[in-house]
Amino acid sequence: MDPEEQQRNDAWIGDAVLALFARSWLLQISLGENSKDRNRLFELWVSNQFLSSFGEPTSVEAAIGRTYTSGGLDAAFTFIEKNLLDRFVQTAKKRGFNFVVAGRTSASSVEPAKNSARP
Repeated sequence: MDPEEQQRNDAWIGDAVLALFARSWLLQISLGENSKDRNRLFELWVSNQFLSSFGEPTSVEAAIGRTYTSGGLDAAFTFIEKNLLDRFVQTAKKRGFNFVVAGRTSASSVEPAKNSARP
């Protein structure tokens, strides 16, 4: 398989893993009954605009896909936590979402901010 096709295949898997991570992570933070906020945050997580802050989006997704292929889901989630999560939280807060990330040991260590208001 040529390198370009391999990159696309890795990115295809990486996109799916990122979507799973984002959905799992979003379920760990409380957004009240506002599923619209959850949907907006999910769209931000997987957007090419957000991924392009790390480089070419296909390359970012391919790196996630390669990590998944070589180390499994835990390794891929750890890769996302270490490389994308902090910037995601910063970006989301800049867009008016308020939540706090407690600890930093895993994607499940997230607590909502008290009295958080979102647009």
